Order: sequence, then structure tokens, then C-alpha cells
Amino acid sequence: MIDKRVKNAKEAINGIEDGMTLMLGGFGLCGIPENSINALVESDVKDLTCISNNAGVDDFGLGLLLHKRQITKMISSYVGENAEFERQMLSGELEVELTPQGTLAEKCRAAQAGIPAFYTPAGYGTEIAEGKEVKDFDGKPHILEHAYKADYSIVKAWKGDHVGNLIFKGSARNFNHPMAGAAKITIAEVEELVEPGTLDPNEIHIPGIMIQRIFQGEKFEKRIEQRTVRTKE
Repeated sequence: MIDKRVKNAKEAINGIEDGMTLMLGGFGLCGIPENSINALVESDVKDLTCISNNAGVDDFGLGLLLHKRQITKMISSYVGENAEFERQMLSGELEVELTPQGTLAEKCRAAQAGIPAFYTPAGYGTEIAEGKEVKDFDGKPHILEHAYKADYSIVKAWKGDHVGNLIFKGSARNFNHPMAGAAKITIAEVEELVEPGTLDPNEIHIPGIMIQRIFQGEKFEKRIEQRTVRTKE
């Protein structure tokens, strides 16, 4: 049994260097690896390529890395909640690769499974298909998409044990699940870190073999992206 625990986020991101490609789990502000992102901000690592469903908001999540100009390329499917992201993209400071959400998820899952590429109809006939191989299946054109190649994947889970087995909670499973094990090294930050044997094997979403480092986060804000409440009667 290999104990994969590290002390904190700072130790977990050790080895992440300028110019690397990172996958970061989460959907909107749900299930994002907050502690790891804060550690990246403090490390001043730069020229990063970040693969994430979206780019956080101005003062939280990946938005913090954008504010410090630590990201040079963003690969995402949705970026509508970040004014700084929009400013950098329109000014040419930030390279942006927009990808259909399902394609982005599958490119992560393919990397996780060791599949180099796959065909999908999503994006055919649009700018997304430019320069890509096209093949017909049952009379329908599909474009060839390649799996992502990332140096580190950083995910956030509800519970984990010392050997890296993970359980996600609710919708925080989102992109964390296909990104776990989809890079050379996967870092998992968890809300609760328990002894091996504590987790019910039938409830484990990601087996420890896919995780190289795990730590218990110190604080999770769990922000709501757009809070909507009912007016008082």
C-alpha cells in the first residue's frame, strides 16, 4: 500500500513549472480545487496552459491566476462570467481555445483511458473543425479530436483515503471525474482525508491507482456563481 498523502497544497503542486499544461476540475464554481489554485497563485508560476470547463470569476478560482497573468492559454467551453478573461482575450493577451463541452469532457476521458483520439460530430461545419480530419459514419460527418496531453491534473473530492481512492459529492463530480488520472500526475485535494478501509468500496468513484498526491484542504468557500432567491411574500 502506497501512502500518497502530502502535507498541504504547496507541497502538492511541487514540480509544476513555467510553461506546463494543467487540467483543473470543477464546473462553474462547483467542485473546484480552491486550495491548489491559491497555492499556484502564491507560487508565481507562469505561462500556463489551463484546461478547465470555464475560467472562474474575476476574484475567485482561475480568475485569480488570470489577474496575475499566470495563464497564457485557456482551453474551455464556457467563459461568460469573467470580465478579466474577456478583456485579455479581446486584447490578444490571452490565447483561447473554445471547445464544445461534451468534446472537452471526452478529450479528458480519452486521456484518462489511454485513448489517443476519437471521432465526434460536434463542431462539424464550424471553425472548430478547421484543419481536422473528417470521416463519415452512417452518412454523418465526424471530426477527429485528439485526447489532451497534460502535465498535471488537479481535482477536488469530498472524501479520500491515504492511497488516493476518491468519492465526489453531488454535482461536484462533474469534470473532476474524467480529469482524474488524465495527466502525467494527478493531485487530489479533499474535504475529508480518512484511513484506508474507511470508504465503502461500492461508493468509490475514482480508484487510488489514478492519483499520485492527495491532501486535505484547509478551507473551502464553496461559492455560488449566481445566487437566486425567492422574493418575500
